[in-house]
Amino acid sequence: MSGHSKWATIKHKKGATDAKRGRLWTKCIKEIQVAARLGGGEINSNPRLRKAVATAKGAAMTADNITRAIKRGTGELEGKNYEEMTYEGTGPGGTLFIVETLTDNKNRTVAELRKIFEKNNATLGSSGTAGWAFDRKGLIEIKREAADEDKMMDLVVGAGADDYVDEGESWAITTPGDQLDTVGKALEAAGITPTSQKLGWVPKNKKEVAGREAEMCLRLADILDDHDDVQDVYSDFDVSDEEMAKFDA
Repeated sequence: MSGHSKWATIKHKKGATDAKRGRLWTKCIKEIQVAARLGGGEINSNPRLRKAVATAKGAAMTADNITRAIKRGTGELEGKNYEEMTYEGTGPGGTLFIVETLTDNKNRTVAELRKIFEKNNATLGSSGTAGWAFDRKGLIEIKREAADEDKMMDLVVGAGADDYVDEGESWAITTPGDQLDTVGKALEAAGITPTSQKLGWVPKNKKEVAGREAEMCLRLADILDDHDDVQDVYSDFDVSDEEMAKFDA
């Protein structure tokens, strides 16, 4: 069963605009800096950095920007020291949220996230509030035209992926956490560059929401995703195609 949801699809579409692309670049730069600080600036010996750089390239980031981010991480250039923090909360209708951040001021970040949750009929909880309902998985996206169904079956499943889903403009691939790098390398060996490659959180079960609850869940996820310190937002809510069509209308 795929862990990708309507929210994942919406995030992909959001990244198409120039303003959202700028936010995506900022997130990529932060992740590259942290990856380089923790594991060194050599891409081939630092799996996390390799995934971060692959995502940055998928977001059309320039080589110069990537190089500068790596150098800030290794200390060759001056840069902020970001700390990884993960927050968990409960959203409308009993939905669950995991929010991954990179921040240079965790007190500011937690206060701002708490306010966002409270203003959107939700509650920022303690560690363990939502994590029990998710599995840690590898998440990869590639452009839809990069491979057909047969190639996806042979390539990614053969390399150890759990599942792949056609999302219209892209393939969404889910892997076991320890197979993310292996599947990513198999794609690269086949000449396919992922647009995104990362470890993420996949809900064990999805909660379908509709009407006002669906609207509130989508709004909360969207506002959280737009926060400067937030890297990724994961939730177990899902919205039917019919319900999404109402919002689009």
